[in-house]
Amino acid sequence: MTPPDAALPQPPAGAAGVLPDPGPPNAPARPAAPRGLQGAAAAGAARQSDRSGSHRMPASIRQKLLAMVLVPLFVVLPLLGTMLLVWGNDAFDRMLITKIRSDLAVAQGYFERVLGEVGASTAAVADSHALALALADPRADLTALLEQFRRRERLDFLNLRSPDGTLLATDSGTHAVADRRSPAFVGSASGEDRTSVEVLTPEQQRLLALPLRERVPIELVATRDAAPTDRTQERRAMVLVSNRTVRDARGRPIGHLQGGMLLNRNLPFIDHINEIVYPEGSLPFGSRGTATLFLDDVRISTNVRLFGPASEERAIGTRISRSVRDAVLGDGRTWLDRAFVVNDWYVSAYQPLANASGERIGVLYVGYLEAPFTRIKTTALAGIGIVFFAVMVAAAVISLRWARTIFRPLEQMEATMRRVEGGALDARVGTVASNDEIGRLARHLDHLLAVIEDNTRQLERWNAELDAKVAERTRALEEAQSQLVRSEKMAAVGQLTASIAHEVNNPIAVIQGNLDLLRELLGDEAKGRVGAELKLVDEQIERMRLIVTKLLQFARPGEYAGYVDLVQPASLIDDCLVLVGHLLAKTRIDVQRRCDSTRTVAINRQELQQVLVNLFVNAIHAMPDGGTLELAVRDWGDDGVAIAVIDTGPGLAPELLAQLFQPFVTRKREGTGLGLWISRGLVERYGGDITAANREDGVRGAVFTVLLRGESPTT
Repeated sequence: MTPPDAALPQPPAGAAGVLPDPGPPNAPARPAAPRGLQGAAAAGAARQSDRSGSHRMPASIRQKLLAMVLVPLFVVLPLLGTMLLVWGNDAFDRMLITKIRSDLAVAQGYFERVLGEVGASTAAVADSHALALALADPRADLTALLEQFRRRERLDFLNLRSPDGTLLATDSGTHAVADRRSPAFVGSASGEDRTSVEVLTPEQQRLLALPLRERVPIELVATRDAAPTDRTQERRAMVLVSNRTVRDARGRPIGHLQGGMLLNRNLPFIDHINEIVYPEGSLPFGSRGTATLFLDDVRISTNVRLFGPASEERAIGTRISRSVRDAVLGDGRTWLDRAFVVNDWYVSAYQPLANASGERIGVLYVGYLEAPFTRIKTTALAGIGIVFFAVMVAAAVISLRWARTIFRPLEQMEATMRRVEGGALDARVGTVASNDEIGRLARHLDHLLAVIEDNTRQLERWNAELDAKVAERTRALEEAQSQLVRSEKMAAVGQLTASIAHEVNNPIAVIQGNLDLLRELLGDEAKGRVGAELKLVDEQIERMRLIVTKLLQFARPGEYAGYVDLVQPASLIDDCLVLVGHLLAKTRIDVQRRCDSTRTVAINRQELQQVLVNLFVNAIHAMPDGGTLELAVRDWGDDGVAIAVIDTGPGLAPELLAQLFQPFVTRKREGTGLGLWISRGLVERYGGDITAANREDGVRGAVFTVLLRGESPTT
């Protein structure tokens, strides 16, 4: 570094900033001040020496500015850079762990979905009318029927047992006497319907078809870091199995059905998991995703390659590393970290799998190659370090140049002040060559503050106006979107109900035709021997037609609108209480009525009765242990009536209250979720509405209010 001022060019005579102030006209001549910074510094140094003698001079503004510039650049910035690299490395690793956690959640979700599908398929077979008829017919070919059901539901096996657990038939015709009381196959004999992951011993596998049994044995492959073992072959089978009770028309158990899927060497199943978790192009940098199912610590189904990603041979029979086994199968923890898988390091997630008894029997695994991400991370961090160092050097050079533009005018001002102190009262700094903030600050500070204040107020006003407009537009958009979603749902459900009604009408017509033919063939015997039964069939057919008509009514309300009449709500409530009297008789519910309105409403009586009965039934179901059902009628608006149904049940949860009137929303196991949606549609058809809320009088419970218009009925 050059010494101060030594290398700086001196301005020529007459240059701005170095000429003395000529003073006012006709002023007496004054001695010229020393020109340039060197002269000013020399004069100041001489005076300082005269005053302080041999005392040490304090640090100059130049030294302080250089220290302020260089200390942060060469001390603080390298420390911050190191912290940035450490944080970046940790953040990158946490990002990889976050991704593998989400990948495991996707794989676990699909696994549970398939488990649910196995349960649903088995339940569908158990509930089939054909199976119940076959069990009642000693001549029925149960094996052929089970094979037909197995193919239709895409299961690997089905077997049927009597209520006491005795094996009746399998889909493959396999009958093993020793396995008739096998624990793995008679879990449903206790009456418990469940779906779970289970392990079958070689003895329990004799009920499986031969092709399935051939998939079970797996030769163990020596694997790096695996726990020592004396086993050479895995002969157990992992299955997704569902137990379901078969019941007759009266609900009595007549058998037990078990269906499931074999996971050993189930390559389509594991490949589909891998495709869902790691679709094509989802992993950057050439990484490769994998998925695996373990029985204990042995890979029984995987798309991990034995000799690297390019190999076609799968690593079935290899084993999990000892550290992962101890953590996942030993401690029951989910592993989210890097792990050595067969022949390479993977960012891995291992989730323990438990059977119905809670015993850990296997592991679900997903992971992707770590090497591509490690290379990218190393390259990125190295690039950041290089860029950071280059920026630091460039900043040092630029900062030094900028520091000169600060300390040179300050040194010039300091020299001028010394001249004034020495008696040169006419000394002036003059115009600063850089013409930056030092020269403009005093002149523009007040103006700048005024501009800033004015601009700030304008920005605040504009921001408030913009926030108000955004909030207004957002509310309008939310309302429009809610209405659009509701309309789309109503249209979809209407189309669905119309299709169902059309499909149900055809078998109803066939049943009615055959019933008429049966009467004609039987003649008088139809009235004597089976008259009561035929009458019961007629009643059920008529009931089915009524249901179909109601479905069509909600599918095409314009074609099935009810007759509008003036209805007295108080008298209609009495009729509705009669209809739900059988439900009230079974409970300890006290019914309280309060009628504060004498108005009538314009609506179809049967449809309003349907709405009120639905609300009464919901209130009764909400109070299984008894309570108070309050029915209040009051005036609403200029001519309307409000009917309130108030219970003392548990109330409505916030998440349920937000979507209560949407289709297929229910908290009852046996409900369809259409009752409130249909009821609101009926009331809205006549200009009314239904609202729901929790009680606000300090008592638990819900309040459903039916708002009805009182216009004159249309003709």
